[in-house]
Amino acid sequence: MSTSDREPVALRVAAFNVSMDASNYVPNEQLASAGASALANALAQQHPQIRAIAEIIQHTRPDVLVLNEFDYDPSGAAVKSFQRDYLAVSQQGESPIDYPYSYTAAVNTGVMSPYDLNRDGKASADANDAWGYGWYPGQYGMVVLSRYPIDEAAVRTFQQFKWADMPGALRPLLPGTSSYWYGDDVWADMPLSSKSHWDVPVNINGRTLHVLVSHPTPPVFDGEENRNGRRNYDEVRFWADYLRASHSDYIYDDQGRKGGLAEQQRFVIAGDLNASNEGKDNVPGTIEQLLEHPLVNAQVTPASRGGAAHSPDNEQGRYHTAGWRKRADYVLPSQFGIEVIDAGVFWPLPAEPKADLVAQRNRSSDHRLVWIDILLTQ
Repeated sequence: MSTSDREPVALRVAAFNVSMDASNYVPNEQLASAGASALANALAQQHPQIRAIAEIIQHTRPDVLVLNEFDYDPSGAAVKSFQRDYLAVSQQGESPIDYPYSYTAAVNTGVMSPYDLNRDGKASADANDAWGYGWYPGQYGMVVLSRYPIDEAAVRTFQQFKWADMPGALRPLLPGTSSYWYGDDVWADMPLSSKSHWDVPVNINGRTLHVLVSHPTPPVFDGEENRNGRRNYDEVRFWADYLRASHSDYIYDDQGRKGGLAEQQRFVIAGDLNASNEGKDNVPGTIEQLLEHPLVNAQVTPASRGGAAHSPDNEQGRYHTAGWRKRADYVLPSQFGIEVIDAGVFWPLPAEPKADLVAQRNRSSDHRLVWIDILLTQ
């Protein structure tokens, strides 16, 4: 049977910054010493914040789910514990949910560079000198959970792709000068990804859906040099280039394979992109690289009544995905092979059921789960 003869398949794809890094479980002054084990300890103790995260997932029931800020554990034990002890157990009457397939891998956060990246005169002194801001390796990691098989042999990761190898990269300058913030030795070693970029192919009843996962650095917490804003722009640009053969010949992955996505592929770009068309934090045009991309279908914007109520004087409030009043999280499908049925943001009104799950920052996360219901066609 050819692909065109198969029945269309409907599924829900979601992205959720779950805020399950150590800063939620140990004091800031203990992050460097105790951070690496904090998530495992919290999982073992049935932490109420993690139970709330599981309740949200059970309530919304995505078929494919991207998690940001889930600390990376090389053993895989943290992901298994979350699946077994939380998702597979009813939370407040919600039905358990099973994800037989998962994918996670190393990220650049907390991996110390040998350089003084923030130019404070001290090399490798703290989280600011890591290749991606973090106090320990794996902080702010990423996970893909799926009801459908993941083709792990075909997964592509881009953790080691060098920022300098992107044509026209926005290399930061020292304020008021024509000199670069990062010297040539640093620039040659600097990865583009603050965490990583992943292309995770999922087999949906014989059709391949490429789940394109990333978590660009926030475009703030720097200075006039705007090193984070520029990196954020180029981390988002990576996917814009990856989608088109005419723009992606410079790309290489950690496995040595070159180029971007082949033509006429189904994909979703999913994750906390830390990019919004509101305000002045981002480099102008950052998220528009994807929202206006010819191969991306951004016509349906996930929305919520809770977000609208949270920012009643902002007409964009219904589209916000974070408690700090911005649209930061995205699930953007391809024009090819996908029809969008519905979309939304889990953000109940204060008087609605489950509203307590998002009422306070420490109850679950400062981000909201974003979902789209799609039909795979062709």
